[in-house]
Amino acid sequence: MSGALSHIRVLDLTRVLAGPWASQLLADLGAEVIKIERPGSGDDTRAWGPPYLKDQDGKDTRESAYFLSANRGKKSVTLDISTPEGQAIVRKLALESDVFIENYKVGDMARYGLSYDHLKELNPRLVYCSVTGFGQTGPMSSFAGYDFIIQGMGGLMSITGERDDLPGGGPQKLGVAFSDLMTGMYSSVAILAALENRHKSGEGQYIDMALLDVQVAAMANMNMNYLVSGVIPKRQGNAHANIVPYQVFRSSDGHLVLAVGNDRQFAKFCDIAGCPQLATDERFATNANRVRNREVLVPMLQEVLLTRTTAEWVAPLEAAGVPSGPINNIAQTFEHPQVKHRKMKVDLPHPQSGTVPSVANPIKFSGTPIAYRTAPPLLGQHTQDVLSTLGGMADEEIKALRDKGVI
Repeated sequence: MSGALSHIRVLDLTRVLAGPWASQLLADLGAEVIKIERPGSGDDTRAWGPPYLKDQDGKDTRESAYFLSANRGKKSVTLDISTPEGQAIVRKLALESDVFIENYKVGDMARYGLSYDHLKELNPRLVYCSVTGFGQTGPMSSFAGYDFIIQGMGGLMSITGERDDLPGGGPQKLGVAFSDLMTGMYSSVAILAALENRHKSGEGQYIDMALLDVQVAAMANMNMNYLVSGVIPKRQGNAHANIVPYQVFRSSDGHLVLAVGNDRQFAKFCDIAGCPQLATDERFATNANRVRNREVLVPMLQEVLLTRTTAEWVAPLEAAGVPSGPINNIAQTFEHPQVKHRKMKVDLPHPQSGTVPSVANPIKFSGTPIAYRTAPPLLGQHTQDVLSTLGGMADEEIKALRDKGVI
């Protein structure tokens, strides 16, 4: 094994997206990740299809695209942790692990004898991360958390979508599970920080991650717009609350993004667009004035931008250093020369399909490059191996557990 975290073992009791996203990142960085799944069904997202991966005969497998997106590089062990035998195995594996991640409801791990307080007695160096919708404390701590609900509660949908006074106006969720993904990212950062602290203290610690907390934090500058001004931000569609012009415009054959970030860029845009007078107009000469007068300026710019195709705009604007670009669909994104050059699509060997496509990790290291060791695992693919090697169990013990339905 290679990678920056090749010395780290992660015991992963998470499913769906937030937790698996965190553990997949750790796996990409070289950690050994052992994913514990329910016997028979496994991670919920295995059934979240179609689409499913095709086998070499073109037939659907049980591997959903959703599951494949978040479980690369892991080992799958099927284990019923509601049984005393299953709990004993988890404790044995935790004794040999550096990191423990779970996203069960608050209190479940304590009922199973697998809480941080239980496991730190066995392994004081263990970094234990719990991922829930609302955290371990507070009036909603017992509630289940779902990304869609969190996007609504945490303010994201209040600023996402077209303006209420325009056709199609109203709240929108993002096209991906933003709260889950951000929670996975924050969780992995927290785990790495706890591991680094362990080098100094010699002890692990407990990490309490909540989707709602993360969503609130991730509102970033929109939070500060409100906290500083007292004015509640509203939906702006594809426009920016603090910068103009910084939005989607229609061209003669489609759409483009124009993202003018300063007054110098605005002047360059106006020269290319054949309307230099706008850059010297007092109403539009500074960004602050452009924001104040956006209702006047934007229609004027839209009329100009309709006179050329997207490509006819993007090429000269890029050459002049004015940020702009087309709006690609996902197929066009993967065909883009820059995306291809950065090798953002990788193919991994897979026992059923021959190969499975995967999206590369965006981190580029000079000394410990990302290694794509294995495709997302089949359900229970590594149960026998992990229990016999790491768990120290004989074949007869493993067979007895399998016959009993524990694994």
